[in-house]
Amino acid sequence: MHSTFRHRLAAAALSTAVCLAATACSSGSDSSGSQGASSGTYTIWDPYPQFAKGSDWTELLDTCGSKAGVTVKRTGFDTSDLANKTLLAAQQGNSPDVLIVDNPVVSTLADAGVLTTTGDNKLDTSKVDPNLLAAGQSGGKTYGTPIGANTLALYYNKAVLKKAGVDIATVKDWTSLTAALAKVKKAGKKGITFSAIGTEEGSFQFLPWFWGAGAELTRLDSAQGESALTLWRDWLKSGYAPNSVLNNTQTTSWQEFASGDYAFAENGTWQLANAKKAGFDYGVLPIPARAQGAAAAPTGGEFVTVPVQQDTGRYATTRKLVTCLTSTKNLYDTDTTLSYVAPTAEVQDKQVAANAELKPWVDAVKSAKGRTSDDLGTKYPKISEQLWKAVQSALSGSTSPKNALSTAQAAAK
Repeated sequence: MHSTFRHRLAAAALSTAVCLAATACSSGSDSSGSQGASSGTYTIWDPYPQFAKGSDWTELLDTCGSKAGVTVKRTGFDTSDLANKTLLAAQQGNSPDVLIVDNPVVSTLADAGVLTTTGDNKLDTSKVDPNLLAAGQSGGKTYGTPIGANTLALYYNKAVLKKAGVDIATVKDWTSLTAALAKVKKAGKKGITFSAIGTEEGSFQFLPWFWGAGAELTRLDSAQGESALTLWRDWLKSGYAPNSVLNNTQTTSWQEFASGDYAFAENGTWQLANAKKAGFDYGVLPIPARAQGAAAAPTGGEFVTVPVQQDTGRYATTRKLVTCLTSTKNLYDTDTTLSYVAPTAEVQDKQVAANAELKPWVDAVKSAKGRTSDDLGTKYPKISEQLWKAVQSALSGSTSPKNALSTAQAAAK
């Protein structure tokens, strides 16, 4: 193997510690790479170890394999392990034929030379929403296609808002949201809960407010970024948000909202099933930008990618597998199973027709933005780490939002 390629793989392995804030993780099993492919076996690696043999997901993989005339050997990995296992497999020359991986990791693998571009593998991405496709783009090239997306929005408790005299239709920007929180507190209830923990989850949840202020990740210490962090800090100072947000994961934040005492919770599409079990009437509102309109929230969800193979003759069959997995019919079924919003308008329309409650989530996804978009690529993990440290510093009261972000910007450089 070329020494430069080995160096890129080693460097990439150090930058794959991006926690997948929008994806549940559990243990997966190991697998060899694409051995046995010459006999008609194609390997697929995915981050869905929760789906065992016989599930709808694995049956879909088998069906797509049968249509392509091959046998599919599938392995589900823990999400946090998948990137490093992929890098190791590339070093050993036994990469899987199809790799389904969380979108922030795509640029890391692409930078390491592990993935083919859609120009190379001839995948058709013309129907995919451009803002979702951008999460898998780096250096002007596209690496794969999204299988689905999730993002963040505000869940709200209708009974709490009614008691406080808040009309949700009036909540259109930061000023009106803060006014609603003040009314809720005055009525003896709790305002808003979110995750500001010192991990990628904290950055993930802060980004809609950061972007909603007009800030950019290339300039953490802008006046716009400071206004977003000041908003969160002031909510804590005023008692509109609990101090527990400093340690809240998205799961523990949801548990606070599920208690029935909070008016709002920032959380994701993946909580829809839990929302239905909460025992109270709820609604969903796209996170408002500072001055009206929906803020861009970060996209979660995976990309279907095609790793580099020494035998380039395999790509034709691999393309059939990926095309099958991302077809209109199969996207609808898969994204329903995963509680994802589809990446194409055609399938999104089908989802809303079948379940009107998905409308605000489709709207949120249409406004969403990839964390590695703007060609940040492998720079994102370092920037994100400094961002969550700034959030922690400001919310804990150890420094001002301005100083926290100035320190973050200097470190991110």
